[in-house]
Amino acid sequence: MPIPESQLETWSHQGSIEQSSRTYNSIKNLLETPTTPYAGKKFKVFLQGSYGNDTNIYAESDVDIVVRLDDCFYSDIVSLTDEEKEAHGRAFESAAYAYSDFKHDVLSVLEAQYGQAVNPGEKAIAIDASGARRKADVIAATAFRRYSKFRSISDSTYVEGICFFNKNGELIANYPKQHSANLTTKHQDSSRWLKPMARVLKNIRSRMVDDGLIEAGSAPSYYIEGLLYNVPTTKLTTSYQDCLVNILNWYRQEADKSNLLCANEQYYLLRDGYHTSWTQTNCDAFIEAIVNLWNDW
Repeated sequence: MPIPESQLETWSHQGSIEQSSRTYNSIKNLLETPTTPYAGKKFKVFLQGSYGNDTNIYAESDVDIVVRLDDCFYSDIVSLTDEEKEAHGRAFESAAYAYSDFKHDVLSVLEAQYGQAVNPGEKAIAIDASGARRKADVIAATAFRRYSKFRSISDSTYVEGICFFNKNGELIANYPKQHSANLTTKHQDSSRWLKPMARVLKNIRSRMVDDGLIEAGSAPSYYIEGLLYNVPTTKLTTSYQDCLVNILNWYRQEADKSNLLCANEQYYLLRDGYHTSWTQTNCDAFIEAIVNLWNDW
């Protein structure tokens, strides 16, 4: 028996907006206070993640916030020629106010306001939920540039993202603006089916985790959105049941899995051993668990 259309339609609904909005605005206002240690620097506070992309569900209430320092940046120059790498090295000086200083200052601002509710994590600074405030994850980041050409500062080509360092000192680069913009474009091109279907798949994931069908953490929202980004828009039509069946059949029978891209189009979606990619084993398990849930409903 298939999952009823009415159940899928319920799962398509967006989670809390008002509480998430209040949480974001409260933290954003705090980070932008004129008395912060970094107040004289160039920085920007913005949303990323499910709430920022309108794909949040009730079971997924975290508000993901980026505070990005723009006075310095890190670069990926792997694609440059040796001559271009030398030109890049000559063009820029080391920043006096570095990422480590910025993250320390951001943490101090959050701790002064929220006290014991603040927990520095592996990647983000977590702020526990309290009262009307939802749980929030704050990433202190800097600008990041992936160069494809560099002859001089005024004659260069790059894709701009963000980067930060985890507790092991590893640089992690991402492109939340491109992810969000590309998702929105695909959503509009699919007659506005993409984002509701992202919420459907996230709710299905939560149900399967609760039922022990998949492991918690094996299907992150970021990768679910990336998977849907690759689904042909012709597969997203008419009803939630049809969309879901089309997605499952496309992945199992048609998708060129080795060439699927993340929604930001900067990384491959399915690769083993990369923190920027989903393992195909976990993605396959996610899809097959949905098939079983559908068949055994």
